[in-house]
Amino acid sequence: MQFSLFAGPPDMTRDRHWGRRRGRIGGRIDRGAWTGLNGGVSDCGVDLYWLPVGAGTSRFQQASLRLWEAVEAARARRARMRLLHSALKLSIGAGEAYTLELTPAFIGGAAPPLATGPVGIRGADRFRLFRYQLRCLPGEQLPDEEWAVGAPARLSDDCAMVRRVLDMAPSVPKHVWGRRVAGTGEMWTSDSVISWLLVRAGIELANIAPPAGGRAPGWYAGIAIANGADSQER
Repeated sequence: MQFSLFAGPPDMTRDRHWGRRRGRIGGRIDRGAWTGLNGGVSDCGVDLYWLPVGAGTSRFQQASLRLWEAVEAARARRARMRLLHSALKLSIGAGEAYTLELTPAFIGGAAPPLATGPVGIRGADRFRLFRYQLRCLPGEQLPDEEWAVGAPARLSDDCAMVRRVLDMAPSVPKHVWGRRVAGTGEMWTSDSVISWLLVRAGIELANIAPPAGGRAPGWYAGIAIANGADSQER
């Protein structure tokens, strides 16, 4: 999604919800049976996917993302990188699977969101247009999975861990999307929500990072807050 009209950069919300034309970001990947951590096929799993921001959207939206990243790279005096966002696929066995993602609240859906929060400024979530939501949907396919960068990372194939992630999802912090949280060097984004949830559920992320050449703004902010950093927006 993409909140390009709001305060903060248009990076960590799901751009695909703003247009469905196929873009040039990302590539298609075939996936077969998933091998678990112990070498066998597991019925339970927490799988982390890295998806290009803007995959499947219009060229205009993709160009705006590249422009924003070019500006950020110039300010930080670093090379430009590919903007990515994270998503989770949770399998509990017996064909029971869920996807977990952050979307704009106006997307709607049959099931109520697990959590909501404001975009840009605190209190803006009184208006649906300025509200994000964390949704857990039944299904084995992420909407943008075909554009995923590399293979998913299997973080756990413990059924109890999968249920812990699901159980903790409604308790994610409702920080303002696009605002930097004190005690971190990053703004709060959808990636912050995913990384916070994984850490608080007990999954070790020390060796987990976006693929080479990519970055996911907010990923490390979620880890810092989950580990006890100050949680006041700035």
